Amino acid sequence: MFRIPQTLSKRVVQSQRVQFQQSFKRLQSTVPPTAASKPSFARRAGRFLWRATWISTALATSYVAWEIYREANPSQQQPQSPTLSNGAPKKNLVILGSGWGAVSVLKDVDTTQYNVVVVSPRNYFLFTPLLPSAPTGTVSLKSIIEPIRSIARRSAGEVIYYEAEATGIDTTKKTLTIKGTNAVTQDLNYDYLVVAVGAKPNTFGIPGVYENASFLKEIPDAEQVRNKLLNNIEKAANLAKDDPERKRLLNFVVVGGGPTGVEFAAELQDFVDQDLVKWYPGVAKDIKVSLVEALPNILNMFNKKLIKYAEDVFEETKIALKLQTMVKKVDDKIITAAIKNADGTTTIEEIPYGVLVWATGNGARDITVKLANQLDKNEQKFANRGLLIDEQYLKVLGDASDSIFAIGDCTLSKKFPPTAQVAHQEGEYLAKLLNNLAKIDSLKYELSNSEDPSTKGKVLSKIDKLSNFEPFVYNHQGALAYIGDERAIADLSWGNWTKLSLAGSWTFLFWKGAMLNMGLSFRSRCLVGLDWVKTSIFGRDSSNDN
Repeated sequence: MFRIPQTLSKRVVQSQRVQFQQSFKRLQSTVPPTAASKPSFARRAGRFLWRATWISTALATSYVAWEIYREANPSQQQPQSPTLSNGAPKKNLVILGSGWGAVSVLKDVDTTQYNVVVVSPRNYFLFTPLLPSAPTGTVSLKSIIEPIRSIARRSAGEVIYYEAEATGIDTTKKTLTIKGTNAVTQDLNYDYLVVAVGAKPNTFGIPGVYENASFLKEIPDAEQVRNKLLNNIEKAANLAKDDPERKRLLNFVVVGGGPTGVEFAAELQDFVDQDLVKWYPGVAKDIKVSLVEALPNILNMFNKKLIKYAEDVFEETKIALKLQTMVKKVDDKIITAAIKNADGTTTIEEIPYGVLVWATGNGARDITVKLANQLDKNEQKFANRGLLIDEQYLKVLGDASDSIFAIGDCTLSKKFPPTAQVAHQEGEYLAKLLNNLAKIDSLKYELSNSEDPSTKGKVLSKIDKLSNFEPFVYNHQGALAYIGDERAIADLSWGNWTKLSLAGSWTFLFWKGAMLNMGLSFRSRCLVGLDWVKTSIFGRDSSNDN
């Protein structure tokens, strides 16, 4: 029998094995990868997060760079001129003030249609909602102001600014007398005048308030309050613990249960609990913060549940809340107050204080009173409290020239509260109204210079359409207040159909977001955000450089 050699048999088997391995590899390359060969979920999630991170970082960096460039490099402005492009006379618009109302008008009015002049002794816009945070150092004063010239420079048309105070208004001649910082006076002509000078603190005629209390309306007020607080702390640190003068120096009293008073009291207690307790441990535990309010509760603009929550937080953080307590007199060291008891009787109490901050009531400024006294006395019955206006179109009542508008805290209204939200919406509306009036004035000029009947008919039709301008409607979007211990309350609304009440630590984050969103510029939003980060990491500065 024929037999195959053993060596040959081995070679055949080896050759077949190699061929089989090559065929298997080719087969593997044509088969799609199985689930086992795919990257794990964690790996795929990591890749997605990495890509999302660098894309988000690139977009955020681009946005920041663009905003910085845009604000630092405003476009070329159209210079002021006596006439418009169609030959019509260009009217003069004078804006008095640099607050919420005035700046809202300035930002939205078409400055190419008017020769716009802004007059204010304060050459910056102040973000008032964060002013209570400034005396304790939570935010820097420079972070909450915006130069009025930089705001004006971003307008399409040239805006002239005078750092001056209006001292008189002649409604017949339509002239305005202003007095500059160098005491030089000059007259300005106006076709339309916007009075948005705000208000001054109202002491309600209580003796001693102006002489002894500090207010919280302007930047110098915040600086003064801070200096007094830190000076008193240093003085108290040098006195014996049982010294009654030490107790008085460390009693900080805030009068006024509105948002400003409540937020400042909350910020002050935070300063004590979070920072002073570290650097002045012997003094901080003896500091007492008191809030005095003549009404039965604080924060009347909020609903009852939120008011109760705020009062509970005050009790928890050991802020002494003195309700139904009306200040009668203020001396240099003692507040005399009348406390209404539950049985209807009144008790007179003397409250020693080291620092008194008055945060209640608005009074009319001198120029507001002067203007009201020039107008029809039947139309302006409360000249010492503010200007009465037509609440539909914001015109000052009693002005025969029909060319003066007033917005914000300088007005007296039962319908609109004296808040930044109201002034901002009034300013936006008035800017639209003024833009509409500019169009009407331009069309009237065309009408007077046209002889074609068909053209006149078209122009008259346009004028009639523009004249039916909708009246001002205030859209209340709610109220926010910081109440201390990193908690806030929010009473929000959307029109007339829904309301939302929030309170607590998450609301505090919402409050911060709202404050940043309301910022006037990208610069101010960045500075405030950085201040908050700095405070959370390093704490508030307790040094006093004055």
